[in-house]
Amino acid sequence: MKIANDQQGMALALEWAAKGLFITAPNPRVGCVVVRDGIVLGAGHTQAVGHAHAEIQALADAQHRGNAVRGATLYVTLEPCSHHGRTPPCADALIRAGVSRVVSAISDPNPLVAGAGLERLGAAGIEVVTDVMRDAALEMNIGFFSRMQRGKPWVRMKAAASLDGKTALHNGVSQWITSAPAREDGHAWRARACAILTGIGTVKADDPQLTVRSVATPRQPQRIVIDSRLEIDLSARVLQGAPVWIVCAHADPARQAALESLDHEVICLPNASGKVDLPQLMRELGRRQINEVHVEAGFKLNGSLLREGCIDELLLYLAPSLIGDAAGLFDLPALTSLSGKTELVFHDVKQIGPDLRILARLT
Repeated sequence: MKIANDQQGMALALEWAAKGLFITAPNPRVGCVVVRDGIVLGAGHTQAVGHAHAEIQALADAQHRGNAVRGATLYVTLEPCSHHGRTPPCADALIRAGVSRVVSAISDPNPLVAGAGLERLGAAGIEVVTDVMRDAALEMNIGFFSRMQRGKPWVRMKAAASLDGKTALHNGVSQWITSAPAREDGHAWRARACAILTGIGTVKADDPQLTVRSVATPRQPQRIVIDSRLEIDLSARVLQGAPVWIVCAHADPARQAALESLDHEVICLPNASGKVDLPQLMRELGRRQINEVHVEAGFKLNGSLLREGCIDELLLYLAPSLIGDAAGLFDLPALTSLSGKTELVFHDVKQIGPDLRILARLT
């Protein structure tokens, strides 16, 4: 592939970043390519935490191919790091390698970097170009940016409904309103998240596993259940396998001990009303280095999360069908004026099989 300009170089780096979509958390997904005279010398993406970053992978790939990188241009989807973390600074490696030009899509929001990497490169005489395909790079790591800048993860609420906004019949039947392609697509969104969150109502009604099954993934997201009174049945399918975080509002030492004996963790975060403090939970998840949360819950918890300002975007799958009087998407209070409506913007709309996928962000 011949690289004719910076946009093409960065587009290829973003393709490499996507290869790390499911593995890099809590680190950002970063891609990197090294180019000279339009020829790709090496490419790579950030590996699992504690292993090589994208720049190091790309330099090693070039060496493996027998390509010298001195004087080359390096395209990277996030500013090279300048601090010693689990791995040494990438900026120093690029300086030693002798690249002459670094094109970065976006500055690193991590306060330990935040422009310092680009400054170090510039001070070493390397030409630095920034903000190439910035928006696409931000989308790739929207959860990482959220955690670094707001101290909490990016929260995506997924729901599947009929065209008239119904998610289940009054008798609880909901399988399946949307098609197999839509369900598979939903699992891909699960896979990219750091955590999947639901409520005790969904656990009781559906007994879900909350795992990624329809797409290949090297790791499963952390599962979280909001259960104010620790009512969860110890035989629930969600409690099988890897440890689960159960978030409560009322301490119950006996129930907590039973859950902890199965390696699950109980987190008690009550608010003044005796419910789980949802905003505090989001801050706690940020502290635990959770970048993206994928919510699959019932209309009551959906409404609570929306009312308390905990949702950043809605991932809605709408089937071309009408159900009529049935369960809805959200438990929200009735309005007396349209001025109180929740405003959203359509970020992406796409047909998935026979269904419509809408990604809408709160303003």
